Amino acid sequence: MTVSAQKGGVPWLLLTFTLPTKRASQRVEVWRKLQRYGAVPLGNSGYMLPNNPPNQERFEWLATAIRKYAGEASVVKVQSIDNLSTPQLVGRFAEARASEYQELIRELQKLSSVAPQKRPPGRMNRIKARFHEIVQIDFFNSPLQKRVDELLSRADRSPASTDAALKVNPREYVGRVWVTRPRPGIDRSASAWLIRRFIDKKARFTFAREQDVPQQAVPFDMFHGGFGHRGEDCTFETLEKAFGIHDKKVEVIGQMIHDADLLDEKYGRKEAFGIDEVLNGWAKQEMPDKELLDRGMELIAALYSSLSGN
Repeated sequence: MTVSAQKGGVPWLLLTFTLPTKRASQRVEVWRKLQRYGAVPLGNSGYMLPNNPPNQERFEWLATAIRKYAGEASVVKVQSIDNLSTPQLVGRFAEARASEYQELIRELQKLSSVAPQKRPPGRMNRIKARFHEIVQIDFFNSPLQKRVDELLSRADRSPASTDAALKVNPREYVGRVWVTRPRPGIDRSASAWLIRRFIDKKARFTFAREQDVPQQAVPFDMFHGGFGHRGEDCTFETLEKAFGIHDKKVEVIGQMIHDADLLDEKYGRKEAFGIDEVLNGWAKQEMPDKELLDRGMELIAALYSSLSGN
């Protein structure tokens, strides 16, 4: 959901207010509403939102409530702030939404390791409801919105895996066609490199939607079936464990891919974030899926070579 001021209009709204110290409960009430609205604080000056009719109405009603609580409130339209550029202001909203999405990502990763029938009643519905709330105030379309949406799809469609499900016979996966979703990103590109480098040197790759997977193909990083996210692992890590790949550099790359794909900061590694951004840039240029995957595999191969001696 993208929210912006009309062309030529004032881009921001600022709510400034004070409440009597004895109004502690009302102060908490106002703060909670500001959180629900997606407002971000501007130092001690007040709270900001992008300027559009729904946000202005929310601030006006909140200002009215504050005045009823014997406080003072003003809703101000702001063209610019001298010590904060527009990208910096947008960044504050992006950081706020990223923090909220990352909390959902952590919850979904924990939930994915639990069989559906054993999950706490109503937990998934509460996560979905919270996701919908965040989307409504995701004014600048955080890339994490798509990530949470994918995790929700996985949680709905795939039962939790067990260690036994990871046991495979490597001989059955030689000379195969491997299929994944279109528009490959960091995890799929790295997984394809891992497959061809350590699992199936003659692997051929193709792309298909979930409902159109070829019968004899081996799915990877699909929402259901084949090799995908298992528990807290990304697809690269799942393949690494399933095929018993014991290589120090592969292990390090797995940590990089995990952090870039899942954004949970589990390993504190940032090296693959740049590769992910490059892949996203190529995808926006409408590069064909095969070329996108090939280039992504080349980047991972170069990354592997750079780790020599580590």
